[in-house]
Amino acid sequence: MNGAKGHSALQLSRDLDVQYKTAFVLSHKIREAMTAETATLKLAGTVEIDGAYFGGYIRPRNKKENRRDRRLAENQTGKRKVVVVMRERNGRTLPFVFKSEAASLSMISQRVTIGSVVHADEASSWDPLHARYETKRINHRVCYSDGNACTNQAESFFSRLRRAEIGIHHHVRGRYLHAYAGETAWREDHRRISNGAQYLKVVGAALAHPVSRAWKGYWQRALNTF
Repeated sequence: MNGAKGHSALQLSRDLDVQYKTAFVLSHKIREAMTAETATLKLAGTVEIDGAYFGGYIRPRNKKENRRDRRLAENQTGKRKVVVVMRERNGRTLPFVFKSEAASLSMISQRVTIGSVVHADEASSWDPLHARYETKRINHRVCYSDGNACTNQAESFFSRLRRAEIGIHHHVRGRYLHAYAGETAWREDHRRISNGAQYLKVVGAALAHPVSRAWKGYWQRALNTF
């Protein structure tokens, strides 16, 4: 809880004097317990929605003449995923991972109640939201807040997640991206309470959480696939 952007499994293994494998699984079990409290949560009121892409990094070639435009689909790895966040003002944060922003629309309709006011940027992916919600759009090329629409709280979530990836974990595998996003959402939602209170909440969640089906015997299963 002392790390505002998280705690790497490698550092945890050194702190506890255990193997990296032990720290890795322990960290993910704690993340699973942290995010369980929002498993069925629905948002209402004013909800900010935005997406940010992670992964699929392609190292640029050394010489300029050999470099390619990495924004083009044919020059990408296919591992790039988008984290779409729904953030209720003065409420909770729900992140989900998809292949594209447009793929998140069905989940948004399930998790954001009818009658909510949705704030989003002007990406075409969010155009269908107008049919279901009162939707306010902001053009980030012009400003970040115009007094009517704003997604700054969603951007705050992505800022913390991006810095956690770059400065703490250094590499987040695509299959675990949802877990790190969930941890970041929990940290954002509980940032105003003391470290001690955060610690007690996490310990309570871990003690009450059932056996993890995803992480029980993880390394035994993983080694069998290599």
